[in-house]
Amino acid sequence: MAASPDAATVAAVLQLQTERREKLCSLLALGVKFGLVTVGAISLVTLSFAYQERLERHGELAAVVDVETGKLRNLQQRFDRLFTLGGDQRLMDEQDQWIAPNRLRVIWR
Repeated sequence: MAASPDAATVAAVLQLQTERREKLCSLLALGVKFGLVTVGAISLVTLSFAYQERLERHGELAAVVDVETGKLRNLQQRFDRLFTLGGDQRLMDEQDQWIAPNRLRVIWR
C-alpha cells in the first residue's frame, strides 16, 4: 500500500512551488523592465540624432534668411532712393545699357 505524504511534506512541496512561481514572475517582470528601458534608451538616442539634424537645418535656414534679408534691405534702400530728389537721374545713370538719345543701336550677328 502507498503511504500518503504527511502534512509537512505537502506544505514543503507547496512552498517550493510558490517560490518557483515567484522567481519566474520576478524574472519575467525583470525582463519586461529591461525591455522597456532598452526601448526608452534607443528612443532617446534616435531623438537626439533627429534633434541634431533639425538644429543643423535650422542653422542653414537661418543663414539663408540672413543673406536674403540683407539683399531685401539693399533693394529697399535703392527703391526708396528712386523717390527722392534726383532719383530719376540716378536710375538713368544705373541703366547704362540704355541707348543714349540720338544714337542708333547696332546688333552684331
